[in-house]
Amino acid sequence: MTESRVVIVGGGFGGLNAASELIAAGHEVTIIDRHAYTTFQPLLYQVAMGALNPGDVTYSLRRWASNDRSHLASFRRATVTGIDVENKQVVVSRGAPVPYDKVIVCPGVGANYFGVPGAKENSRLIYTRAQALEVRDIIFSGLELMAAEADPNKRFTAVVVGGGATGVETAGALAEMKTQALPVLYPEVGVDNFHVVLVEMTDRLLGPFDRRLQRYTRRELSRLGVDVRMDTAVQEVAADHVDFADGSRLDCDLVIWASGVGGHPEVDGWGLPQGRGGRILVGKDLRVVGHDDIYGAGDAVLCADDPQPQLAQPAIQMGVLAARNIIADAGGQPRQEFAYHDKGTMATIGRYAAVVQFPKGPKLTGFVAWILWVVVHLMTLLGGRNRVSAMINLAVRYFAWPKSAAGIVGDFVESPARMSRGHAADD
Repeated sequence: MTESRVVIVGGGFGGLNAASELIAAGHEVTIIDRHAYTTFQPLLYQVAMGALNPGDVTYSLRRWASNDRSHLASFRRATVTGIDVENKQVVVSRGAPVPYDKVIVCPGVGANYFGVPGAKENSRLIYTRAQALEVRDIIFSGLELMAAEADPNKRFTAVVVGGGATGVETAGALAEMKTQALPVLYPEVGVDNFHVVLVEMTDRLLGPFDRRLQRYTRRELSRLGVDVRMDTAVQEVAADHVDFADGSRLDCDLVIWASGVGGHPEVDGWGLPQGRGGRILVGKDLRVVGHDDIYGAGDAVLCADDPQPQLAQPAIQMGVLAARNIIADAGGQPRQEFAYHDKGTMATIGRYAAVVQFPKGPKLTGFVAWILWVVVHLMTLLGGRNRVSAMINLAVRYFAWPKSAAGIVGDFVESPARMSRGHAADD
């Protein structure tokens, strides 16, 4: 077997699992990522709500590379600006181009605003560590301002756009803060002065789930005090309000966009074929269409014949198969086609409330589903320290609730709405 140099673009679920397979087979691997760490995105909303520290859900990519005793792994922090297929080099924003024999592109995705005016400029995301911290600081700074002003007519309104797992989990966490933490931590702020709105343009929350689980999710969110608005499309997002397609308007202090994902704009300059949502087109064996030496994996790729859900498990399984096909190439063996093995889907709504759906098994709700959600997410974190730290922080969060909901705010942050109204922070 001829060993090869493989460059992996992106250190997420797909990239790291591909790298592990390749290193075990004796291939030299370089991971390129614009961040110095990999992020466990499913728990970023917990960072945004102050439940976890950023270090609990991130893991150094240099540390990951240093753990390889075979010394086949390396890391380059840079943004990929192009792929020079003629000279077989990955062009990066800093340093010399990185030579390759094979490439696996799995750069992840960003927000898809679906052309909604003002959405990109005036809404906030929870896809990166920095974005989660920004949302956290806006929320808790807003509560501190309301407590200081003691104005019974002042309301903080958070609008979450999108009824998928991220939207549901974020709205549920905000609602728990409203109904249970505010009376204890912010007695100056009335419960009714903190308004949580979840907006979904279809008639269902958690679209891929069974209808019974969808109904349970809506009931639980309503019980927590979330203003759930179904069949409601966002027409425009301004700094201090949201306009809906039915002509109504909602004043708000924060818009969290969780309505969909799409390819990063940088991918447009890589010269690779793209499909819906800016995703890179791949064949059934995960080779990028028209490129024998470039494979794709994860949320950023699209197989037109068999599109996969943009979740962690498909990304992991794609990364593994892309690596195995590269190993097969080196050994002169036939490649395999990708077939997704659905292990189930889950989402949490609040403390002791979650939904779990297995493809050919039970559909769980409530406390049992919540415990399963906690265990799976903790075990999936990279690094023993992260698992222990996250477990301790979540345990403190839930057993010391509601006092544990007090977020540690960094810089005092004005909400976009207050800034548009001409208010200024005094510190």
